[in-house]
Amino acid sequence: MEIAQSPSIANGLPAWTPDEFERQLRAKGTAYHIHHPFNVRMNSGGCTAEEIRCWVANRFYYQICIPRKDAAILANMPDRAHRRLWVERILDHDGYGDYEGSAAGGIETWTQLGQAVGISRDELWSLQGVAPAVRFACDAYVNFAAKAPWQEAVCSSLTEMFAPQIHKDRLATWPGHYPWIEAQGLTYFRSRIPLASRDVEHGLAVTLNYFTTRQAQQRALDILQFKLDILWSMLDGIEKACQ
Repeated sequence: MEIAQSPSIANGLPAWTPDEFERQLRAKGTAYHIHHPFNVRMNSGGCTAEEIRCWVANRFYYQICIPRKDAAILANMPDRAHRRLWVERILDHDGYGDYEGSAAGGIETWTQLGQAVGISRDELWSLQGVAPAVRFACDAYVNFAAKAPWQEAVCSSLTEMFAPQIHKDRLATWPGHYPWIEAQGLTYFRSRIPLASRDVEHGLAVTLNYFTTRQAQQRALDILQFKLDILWSMLDGIEKACQ
């Protein structure tokens, strides 16, 4: 999938300093799907139980695509030091060790979320509740990660900069708005807060070191916008599927 290019006004302009470049990247948070009307309504207690189940079922497809995306990036990494760091992301979702408790992985804890909202494991894993638009968006992201230079694919992961807040919001609001959801089901959100912060440290270092001209830095902003659009489009698809 081609990423929309901003007008080449960056040609001839000096590169931003690393601090300013990071500020520009973080400013993209205004387009994060935390601001999507469906997410705002969900965290305000405005969703029905069926809408919550619809969201959980559709987001599960994204969860199972994350380690596939990360494996594609890993395959393109020539440097062992980067691979050693990146492989942790795959294990975070697929699980490791005895696959019990904190080692179960994000896919398993999302399955527990599904069960907590009333979706059986078999139903969730069947993927029958996944909307075509959500499949398309997730598959486009995996395809991008497989074909792009690995540094660009790493840059796309920087939406993790904005993720801790969305998880904190759910932990703060869901118990009050949706008391019918079993508390154990919220483990995924709790576990992702420290992991997202860890992942950002590596991804940001790669991005700041690789995109060192103004034109390249603008490319990085376009890549990050592409990932933000993926997440926003997924919620568009979910919102329509829930109607």
